Amino acid sequence: MPNNIEVIGVIPARYQSTRLPFKLTREILGKPLIQWVWEQARQARLLDKLLIACDDDKIKEIAESFGAEVMMTSAQHKSGTDRIGEAVRDIDIKIVVNIQADEPLLHPSIIDGLAQTLLSDSKVQIATVRKKIENKEEINNYNVVKVICDKDNFAIYFSRHPIPYYRDNTNGVYYKHLGIYAYTKDFLYTFKNLPYSYLEHAEKLEQLRPLEAGYKIKVIETRFESIGVDTESDLAKVEMILKEKSIKNEKL
Repeated sequence: MPNNIEVIGVIPARYQSTRLPFKLTREILGKPLIQWVWEQARQARLLDKLLIACDDDKIKEIAESFGAEVMMTSAQHKSGTDRIGEAVRDIDIKIVVNIQADEPLLHPSIIDGLAQTLLSDSKVQIATVRKKIENKEEINNYNVVKVICDKDNFAIYFSRHPIPYYRDNTNGVYYKHLGIYAYTKDFLYTFKNLPYSYLEHAEKLEQLRPLEAGYKIKVIETRFESIGVDTESDLAKVEMILKEKSIKNEKL
């Protein structure tokens, strides 16, 4: 591998899915969901390499059909972090961006923002993304994870509950967490080897594991919306958005 490669994007792709079976192969406007994600990620300027790490021949076949570089990984991994750990183990790389396989609206500037955050500050080991909540229905939706940060934009806490609690102000500002991360390769293995934590168990949020262990998570902000596809309703919503953009001939 050339010496000038610093940043790799990895899309961990699991074939099975509990809430929406085989969702990564479901078609949206004639293309499988995983292809939309890959095409968005390819537009990021700071990725030197992009890889789909999958656990099934069906995903591998589909991904290779649209030109993606694919690596088969164990079907026993419990998380995308573990799958990425296997995928990059033998790759000489500095920074790894964990790109969610079910977010076809992910804007490439988000990937670049995360990569730049780690490239420009050697003290930052892990970074993620927040977006101001515009739709008030998301505030009390436990599937929409909220995040609060300190003055230097490091995460204080992530929760499925609305945080902070505004005692005297019903029009407070909330930020949701977008589930994309960048970490140094060294910290990736630190992260995945940390013991399952109390807060992680309580909220069922993996990012609380390093936070509870005392590591600092940098949080950057984006104005771009992203929707994770977990249900038929999500799939229909994404398809409608993509159809509207196609009619307007807009880029995501």
